[in-house]
Parts: sequence; structure tokens; C-alpha cells
Amino acid sequence: MTTIETNRSAAVGGIGNIVAQFISLFATWNDTRVTRRELGRLSDRELDDIGLCRGDIERIARG
Repeated sequence: MTTIETNRSAAVGGIGNIVAQFISLFATWNDTRVTRRELGRLSDRELDDIGLCRGDIERIARG
């Protein structure tokens, strides 16, 4: 009985870790997407005002 409970809690923890990693990956992807979209909406002049060019957007978004 003890072995079953130990294995069960290890399996539940493993699934929890997978879910937590998925949520973290999704949050990172979404932050990158939002940053890329918002910087892409700026004009070239606005980007220049903050010291960026269009080529910098991807690098900044991936941060």
C-alpha cells in the first residue's frame, strides 16, 4: 500500500510539473507575441525616438 501511494504522489507531481511548464511556456510565448505586435505598430520615427529600428523588434521581443 505504501508503494502505491508513493508512486501515485510522484506521478501526480510529474503531471503537475508538466502542466506548470506548459503554462510557463504559453505565458512566455504570449508576452513575446504582444511585445512584437506593439512594437510593430509603432512608426519608424517612433521606433527611432526610443533608439530602435524594425530589425530590432524580434530581438527585443525575445528579450
